[in-house]
Amino acid sequence: MTARVPRRTILAFLGPSVLALLAVGIVPLGYALWKSLHDFNLTRIARQRFVGLDNYVTVLADPVFWAAVGRTAALFVIAVPIQIALGLMIALLLHRPGLGFLKTFTRLSLVLPMATTYAVVGLLAQVTLNQKYGVFNQMLGWLGIAPINFIGDPRNAFIGVIFWDVWQWTPFVALVLLAGLSTVPPEIEEAARLETKRWWTVLRHVQLPFLIPSLVAVLILRTADTLKLFDMVFTMTRGGPGNATEFIAILIERVGNRQFDIGLASAQSVILLAITIVLARLYIRMFYREVR
Repeated sequence: MTARVPRRTILAFLGPSVLALLAVGIVPLGYALWKSLHDFNLTRIARQRFVGLDNYVTVLADPVFWAAVGRTAALFVIAVPIQIALGLMIALLLHRPGLGFLKTFTRLSLVLPMATTYAVVGLLAQVTLNQKYGVFNQMLGWLGIAPINFIGDPRNAFIGVIFWDVWQWTPFVALVLLAGLSTVPPEIEEAARLETKRWWTVLRHVQLPFLIPSLVAVLILRTADTLKLFDMVFTMTRGGPGNATEFIAILIERVGNRQFDIGLASAQSVILLAITIVLARLYIRMFYREVR
């Protein structure tokens, strides 16, 4: 028989985690929900009043909010498939036998973009894409191509955000998918390679079923990251030029910190959380069948 663990021991192990979850998750969420039900503007704190769902009605009827949702969706639809395709290619290359030190070096190199904070990536993008002094435009000059205004042009700024998001998070996708490939039984994979030389057939019928959990994890995490993307875009373009890169998180920051409308910003944040939860649930229903 196993010894019964004392309740004090259980509380000692779980207590700090529960307190941390309450401090950084539950309490802020509850505060945001409460403020979203109030007309709460920092320019007139003394006049805050309960308005029920009025803030949510205002947000859902606001074309500016839906335009930000559309830009965020466009970023996700373009960037995440590119990350998955490139990440899968890298994972398949690293999964091949051999390569030796090169494989180890590549794995270590993949950690670098992930370890770089969003704000630093935004500053790096500013320096690299600067029209006058940027490295990229200098390289174009060597080829006789006129400098391109990446930050000041709406279309180019959006493309620049996509490029740097792909640069930062493709290694993460590659490492997650590489971990999924490591769960494929070697004997099954070797037998499949003996049956056919087509890598696509092996990927589709042998490797892909084992990659589904990794793909679901990638989709859920990248969806959440894309929906709350703020630091990199803010340091890179401030949401401009115009509103070309004003994604949902940038819009919430502008409403809350520059227009001081905390109630409206809280309602936008709650709606953003609801969108994230719904999408995560859809991914799970799409890729998994419930076992009865």
